[in-house]
Amino acid sequence: METTLVFDKVWKRFRRGAVHDSLRELIPSVARRLSGKKRPELEERDFWALTDISFEVKPAEVLGIIGGNGAGKSTTLKILNELMEPTKGRVHTEGKIGSLIEVSAGFHQDLTGRQNVFLQGAIMGMRKAEVKQKFDDIVEFAGISEFIDTPVKRYSSGMNARLGFSIAAHLEPDVLIIDEVLAVGDHAFQQRAFGKIKKMATGGIPVVLVSHQLDRIAELCTKVILLEKGVVKTSGSAAHCINAYLHPPEELQIAADNHTGIQFESLKSLNGLAVSSGEGLSLSLTGRSQREAYPHGWQLAFHVLQESTGAELHSVQSPQRGVMLPLDKHFEHRIDVQMNVVPGNYLIGVVLWDAETNQHVLHGPRIKIEVLERLKFWGTHQLNSDWTEIL
Repeated sequence: METTLVFDKVWKRFRRGAVHDSLRELIPSVARRLSGKKRPELEERDFWALTDISFEVKPAEVLGIIGGNGAGKSTTLKILNELMEPTKGRVHTEGKIGSLIEVSAGFHQDLTGRQNVFLQGAIMGMRKAEVKQKFDDIVEFAGISEFIDTPVKRYSSGMNARLGFSIAAHLEPDVLIIDEVLAVGDHAFQQRAFGKIKKMATGGIPVVLVSHQLDRIAELCTKVILLEKGVVKTSGSAAHCINAYLHPPEELQIAADNHTGIQFESLKSLNGLAVSSGEGLSLSLTGRSQREAYPHGWQLAFHVLQESTGAELHSVQSPQRGVMLPLDKHFEHRIDVQMNVVPGNYLIGVVLWDAETNQHVLHGPRIKIEVLERLKFWGTHQLNSDWTEIL
């Protein structure tokens, strides 16, 4: 079977700040270029967003890419879509690429939805007559016929996503690349979109899909890779990779990572591993800091994941609660959270987070909590509300 898409030993380097902050930095950079000297492979402010990533996707295959925020998923898709170049390695794609990587990416904001449909068709190398044949299907699928002659700058994020996906899926691409932006669409549209992806894959089109909706990954993907901090941690079946993502090995959860200076010791529930829906949960986090100062932007983050789907239901960074990263000492923090969620199993964890690079620096401990049924309700969250009879 012919390979349509190849990602071969790809590396991508970024620089924090991405601009020269002073003449002291700019002059050596210009001098290096004039002299023909290469810059050092990794300078102090540089970091590798992707490290030696390889995979291939053949016709009718659906590759899922999963991982936490900052794992390198969107960077991978942007390189696939030729929106940026790799620092090292080889990327090969064949034919027209239909992609939806960022909401409204590729749209001219002052043009109408109609004009943007034809613009995207031209970018994909299609003749105007070919786009006309698909136009009604695109608009109907997106469900925006009433607004098709409105400038897209007036569209909501959901309307942008619906039109963007509909264009990508209907203009006969040879490869389909879809990022998490579908999450901004309503549930009915998501159902149609994932059904369309499945139909296209069945028809022989290779698909690359990034999504935090792990149930969709399990349903659609023929193979999956799990990224963490720009590295492939594991690959294989959807079930294998989802399990590895939701239940990382102990050495990943509590690691004495010398380059960070932070060692997580434990995360414990102070009121057991089972609580009723709507009850409060108190957690104790302990660890040791071994550094007098940390890079600007490093902070602790706490999150709650739904085990069955991997969906992140709640996340908060320590500075938002007035708690800063400890400096050179043993620390103990208490975290209180109201479990206003439907009954089921939840994963609660802590990470060391770099807000500047949007990456996890170090995984902290993670525990599983069972939420028991107390009151019958539907959805994923139980919001605090009052219902009062006036008359």
